[in-house]
Amino acid sequence: MKADHGLNLSHTHGPPPTEQAPSKPSKIPSSSKASKGRESSLGGVPLDWSVPHGPFTGALSATTGAGAVALLGAATHMPSGWPLAIGAAGALGHGIGHSIRRKLTGRSLATRSASWLLAGGWTTWAITTGPLQWTAAGTLAALGVGIGTMASHAAAHEEVTEEERLSHEARELAKEMNADRAAIAREWEERIARVCHVQVRIFAVEQWSTGAGYSLAAELPGGGATWDQVQRQAKGLAGDAGLPLGCAIHVEEGDRQGRVVLDIPTQNVIDREYPYPTDHSPLSILTGIPWGLLPNSDPVRVYLREACALVLGPPGSGKSTFVDVVIGGFARCTDVVTWVIDFKNGASARPWVRPYLEAQGHLRPAPGQPVPSAETRPGVDWVASTPPEALRMLRALVAINEARQHAYQDLMDAEDTTLLPVSPALPQIQVVVDEGAELLSAPSFRDPVMKEVQKLVKQVMRTTRAMGERLVLTAVDGNVSALGNTEVRKFSPVGVALTSGESAGDNAAKLFKRVRVDASQLKAKGSGVIGAAGADGFAPTPFKGWKTSPSMAREVALATNDRRPHLDAPSAQAAGEDYAQRWTPERAGWLWNHDAPTGTASTPPTPAGPANPGTESTPDAGGGDGLNLSYRNQDDGPDIDVLAARFMREIDATYGTTHEPGPDAQDGGLSLSFHHRQTDDDGPEQGDARKAALLLILAAGPAGTGASAMERDLKNDYGTRRPVIQRWLKEWAENGEIVRVGEGSKARYVHRQHADTQPGKD
Repeated sequence: MKADHGLNLSHTHGPPPTEQAPSKPSKIPSSSKASKGRESSLGGVPLDWSVPHGPFTGALSATTGAGAVALLGAATHMPSGWPLAIGAAGALGHGIGHSIRRKLTGRSLATRSASWLLAGGWTTWAITTGPLQWTAAGTLAALGVGIGTMASHAAAHEEVTEEERLSHEARELAKEMNADRAAIAREWEERIARVCHVQVRIFAVEQWSTGAGYSLAAELPGGGATWDQVQRQAKGLAGDAGLPLGCAIHVEEGDRQGRVVLDIPTQNVIDREYPYPTDHSPLSILTGIPWGLLPNSDPVRVYLREACALVLGPPGSGKSTFVDVVIGGFARCTDVVTWVIDFKNGASARPWVRPYLEAQGHLRPAPGQPVPSAETRPGVDWVASTPPEALRMLRALVAINEARQHAYQDLMDAEDTTLLPVSPALPQIQVVVDEGAELLSAPSFRDPVMKEVQKLVKQVMRTTRAMGERLVLTAVDGNVSALGNTEVRKFSPVGVALTSGESAGDNAAKLFKRVRVDASQLKAKGSGVIGAAGADGFAPTPFKGWKTSPSMAREVALATNDRRPHLDAPSAQAAGEDYAQRWTPERAGWLWNHDAPTGTASTPPTPAGPANPGTESTPDAGGGDGLNLSYRNQDDGPDIDVLAARFMREIDATYGTTHEPGPDAQDGGLSLSFHHRQTDDDGPEQGDARKAALLLILAAGPAGTGASAMERDLKNDYGTRRPVIQRWLKEWAENGEIVRVGEGSKARYVHRQHADTQPGKD
């Protein structure tokens, strides 16, 4: 992504594309159809007779014309005064009138007029004395040389005069523009000093090409002033400037330390709707994929060859629309194969595979739409809508990673790289996990398939970067309760926080530490904050996503059908029958028979054995004694409050902790004591933090965790500090919920469930 405001500074938001469009040969269009046939060839060089005369061709034309008229006049006894009269008329009309109309200089006017009069005078003299004399021929030649010389000098003088005139106009325009820029610079120097108490010197002002704002580059004063002193007051600067609502000032460091750059929108671009671009030209994972628009209307590009991405957005924020943008960008890439995991009946993938299903005769096109050709392929290469199918997909990814390491070692050696050289013949595999809250929170529940899926997701994130396998995950919230732990955030350098519809919490702050973007100004659907860490990264900045529709998905899928790559042979072979049979009726029939996917159409992969056989539910069952992670509101999509309440009830029912243990509580059994006496230090949000803290201890397993590690995780999500955590740990240790191991700074806490598996225990 790059926000290029014309400032010659390296404050851009990302690297420029590494590939350039091939240059095209220049073409000179013919002026009209009438010009055809006017061109002839002399020695292989084309001549265009419609070109206007220059100084010397004009002189040649004048002399040959005068000689021809003199010969004709002498032969026909033409009255000798006629050529002189014609010359006078030409001097008056062409020499004076035409020169005045074109605003030519006096030298050009005199040259043209004199040429007409001299040609007319010579013709009159030649008719009288005879044009076939050597005297007539010599004077005609001298006349031609004189006219050519005068015309050449006049043309040179005209060119110099025109350059001077244009330079004067340019200087006047630059002076006017510089005056405007100087006024803006003075205004913002005073404003920054007033609001931020920092005396800066603004040395560059660049208006955005869209007219929606401008950028300022400033030098900071000495004495230890830093650019984030200005960043912290961005909201105050916007208020002091009286910017429209939705115009959030973006501040970042300049091209070197001691400089700061401010992007100042004057029009609320974020509040408008922008349909997904109709340009479906090829893209590459290597040169960046556009995901939306910056406040200056430039596209924001992300670089995902080595990066996973995490997209957070509450219901109503435009997350589903944004997933379409993500899949659309991958579909345009000639070196990407897209797979989708979506436990909401594969809703995010359905529009992308519908043209293929219509081409196969499984579905009928909408009225007025033609049936796609038989060669139409799915816009998404593999769809997993159930935990068993997701497990197949993730196991295939692990197998492909190992196969590529062996199959392409010689290729990587030849390219002298440790990264797989991604290309249309060897595409990257991008997995889009839509609604990861149902998947990533699996460690808190006793579903073996979901636990295995969650484990493999993190394994793929950790181990497959070099071999071209990356993930884009979405979730409602960035809390530990939704993501399982902080590992997903750590392995997702590209982050997107959709801020519309946020009623609690701040996803931007959970994704980006010390973010200073005023998210309260980003309330339009599809708006939010985007940023990326690493060498190809850019600072968190406001952006607006494009609006999509099912018809857009259909259009992109059909437009890119012929250039989307196939999975390379070694990878397809490593994925085995799980990949080869992914579109069979037994596995994908739910897409066209309108039955909800059950995950039991074929034998699911055999997961690791449950800890307590006989108490587990099937991964897609609607009831049973186990914890059902696939529960959802069929009418309105996932209801987070209902889902959380159901989870808490199921945890209490499973572990037998519905009632708070009193002083006479009996030991034995597993206790997850989420119900506790609320103190003055515990508000509603701290109640959620208390639950998340206990889940962190449970997820840590036999190794346990410490108060410092828990504070790092909980402070970002809930603002919980160490004294509160230590009070909870003491309470849980006293009632037997957890076991303390070690003393002092070495102390760690192990949940009772794992206490008996500690090293050294019998």
